[in-house]
Amino acid sequence: MHARRIALRLLLVPLLAGILVAIVCTLNRRGEAAIPEHPAPFHPTPAQIERGAYLALAGNCAGCHTTRGGMPYAGGRGIATPFGTVYASNLTPDQATGIGGWSADHFWRALHNGRSRDGRLLYPAFPYPSYTLVTREDSDALYAYLHSLPPVQQATRPHELRFPYDTRAALAVWRALFFRAGPQEGMAPEPGKSTQWMRGAYLVRGLGHCAACHSERNAMGATSSGQYELGGGLIPMQNWYAPSLAAAHEAGVADWPQAEVVALLRDGVAPRGSVLGPMAEVVFRSTSRLHAADLDAIAVFLKDLPQSGPAVPQAAQPADPEVMRKGAALYGKHCADCHGETGQGARGAYPALAGNRAVTLDVPANLVKVVLAGGFPPSTAGHPRPYGMPPFTQTLDDADIAAVLTYIRGSWGHAAAPVSALDVLRYRQGEMP
Repeated sequence: MHARRIALRLLLVPLLAGILVAIVCTLNRRGEAAIPEHPAPFHPTPAQIERGAYLALAGNCAGCHTTRGGMPYAGGRGIATPFGTVYASNLTPDQATGIGGWSADHFWRALHNGRSRDGRLLYPAFPYPSYTLVTREDSDALYAYLHSLPPVQQATRPHELRFPYDTRAALAVWRALFFRAGPQEGMAPEPGKSTQWMRGAYLVRGLGHCAACHSERNAMGATSSGQYELGGGLIPMQNWYAPSLAAAHEAGVADWPQAEVVALLRDGVAPRGSVLGPMAEVVFRSTSRLHAADLDAIAVFLKDLPQSGPAVPQAAQPADPEVMRKGAALYGKHCADCHGETGQGARGAYPALAGNRAVTLDVPANLVKVVLAGGFPPSTAGHPRPYGMPPFTQTLDDADIAAVLTYIRGSWGHAAAPVSALDVLRYRQGEMP
């Protein structure tokens, strides 16, 4: 009887494993059309190429697929993740190392289904969970533009991922759990929403892949509340916090005039805020170059996001008076000349700190990053010579930075939680508290 049970178990294990593999494979093929063995010739028009160039800006494709000082779209940039480094691929039409041998169907499948030309599953550092909403028309225009570029022979560097994240089995399980392709026909109209709102939603949720930064991620690196969630989150490995676009006390713009939302996206500065860090790069490379109609559409969509949370953060426990005194002295010595004795700033030059939502975020990551490494808004047509913040990493130690930030977060009506020297140390070392 005992031997019979063992034999039964030995039979069941491979059977169950086979069933699991079949389920995972099926889930990874859902919503995926077969690629024609002999695709029809693709003859792009000049208008299609021009549109593709614009769409590449809207998606900030060069941001990942161009290394500093490298050839445009030739890939090679490393994208750090909690699981290792993923290297962006060569998007130029080189036959051997780029997408020269790809058909328009292959390119569409990569955007829509996250699968390479040879059928391999792509890692979601390439944001196909958002790009799956891109229409076939726009996919073909992007393909036309990329194939109009000069071919660059540059092989894609192999990814450097830790086990088991470097295995295809792990990627297949991740996709089965967290990815589902969008509708083939693109985003369906939403009841009661205007054409302008739908355009803004398409740019934010699809090409703009804003959720890649502005969403909280779970332990497996997936956006835990769905791909449309814009509730804020830590950007993996960068130690920047992308604030919630759906919270009035973070980065919600429901009460902003539409023109100010457009100004922030176009110029990088607006009366109620400015951009730094990763968002400065997005504005410089992408949103500052969008058409006025598209900027208006994005503003309409963002202003309509349901807002959550209080208008201002809840009061925290008061900081140590000695820390506040130390922070006040440091602020007067290093900060007041630009930001003002009472944090009022200088209009058009240095941002006000008093009443600034960026100062009172629950997560102080961005403040620590700016003091450590400096902060520089993008140079745009509407703001060509922005003033920058110098780095203080060699001037102030961790306790000093913690003190001055605690002072700023607890002064001029602010009531945000203090920052500890341990917080600063962790951010300095690349750890997120």
